[in-house]
Amino acid sequence: MRKGALCAPLRTQAPATVSGVELGTALGASWSAGISVYAVIAALGLAGRLGWIHTAELLQRPWVIGVAVALAVVDLLVDKVALLDSAWDLVHTIIRPAAGAAIGALAPAQQIGTDLPSPVVMALTCGLLALSSHTAKASIRAVVNTSPEPASNVVVSFLEDGLVAGVLALAIAFPRVAAVVTAVLFVISTVIAVVLFRVARRAVRRIRARRRARAVPDRGPAPLP
Repeated sequence: MRKGALCAPLRTQAPATVSGVELGTALGASWSAGISVYAVIAALGLAGRLGWIHTAELLQRPWVIGVAVALAVVDLLVDKVALLDSAWDLVHTIIRPAAGAAIGALAPAQQIGTDLPSPVVMALTCGLLALSSHTAKASIRAVVNTSPEPASNVVVSFLEDGLVAGVLALAIAFPRVAAVVTAVLFVISTVIAVVLFRVARRAVRRIRARRRARAVPDRGPAPLP
């Protein structure tokens, strides 16, 4: 009887589930934060208040959501102005990866079970995801801004907005699918960042070489003996 009493709770015990940000949600949101950090914070806060997911209480506070929405609108507008978008990316080089790391660090504390990554591992992983997408975004914009016409910059910006919206939708509705998609996007963004960084470095070298060539005065033809 005693043995059965001990086993009964084990039989009725629910499996380890996620009561807060699931792993796929954290990964997808962190990667998206590297592109549009304020929109991600606002989306997580609103999703938590609506009961779609159980995010940190801090993100669900009205003033946090309000500030995030306001900054997301500024981000949306600045991101479509050539050169100004690159300056904005430079300012957010630390902010976006740090936000991604924070999203990852908060996830394990909101989950039930001991088989989940520690906050430190999640913070490092999600921070790296955000850094990869941010670096790819900044590299793409640096190349696009070399184009004289402004339409390409706006088109790329809208494509990034759509990508973030799609990844966030998957992260909230289908966390497992989002985890796989995020892993693929991480590889793609890392390759893009490395390739475009090399392209940008070569372009800078060429520009410097042209400036040096122009700086050398033209002495004309050598005088005849």
